[in-house]
Amino acid sequence: MDFTPVAAVGRQIIERYAASGFRVSGVIYRGPVLVFPERTVPWEAASAANLSLDTLSPVVEHGGIQVLLLGLGNSTRAIPSELRHALRSHRIALEPMTTAAACRTYNVLIAEDRRVAAALIPPS
Repeated sequence: MDFTPVAAVGRQIIERYAASGFRVSGVIYRGPVLVFPERTVPWEAASAANLSLDTLSPVVEHGGIQVLLLGLGNSTRAIPSELRHALRSHRIALEPMTTAAACRTYNVLIAEDRRVAAALIPPS
């Protein structure tokens, strides 16, 4: 699906998502990605079953992120409370949702200059 986002200069914008990956600020990424306000990187989490503080450690290490949108493909599922608490201890709120919803929400929040990141698994 294509988007028509409005964003501040220098901010990453999610332009497209598909089963193969994402287009973020003109660059195509195959597979899962972590989208930060100023950069996007491939993400080693292959599925929602692989989620852990270790797989999300780049978000913690990035610093300054207050909200992490977790795009779980075509559906949502419960996130272990241990993972929520671990991220909360780093002052990061975790919001799981479908990947489509996470992409739309990220673009809105980044346009509002919020300290947000998105951990995205492609929809199947």
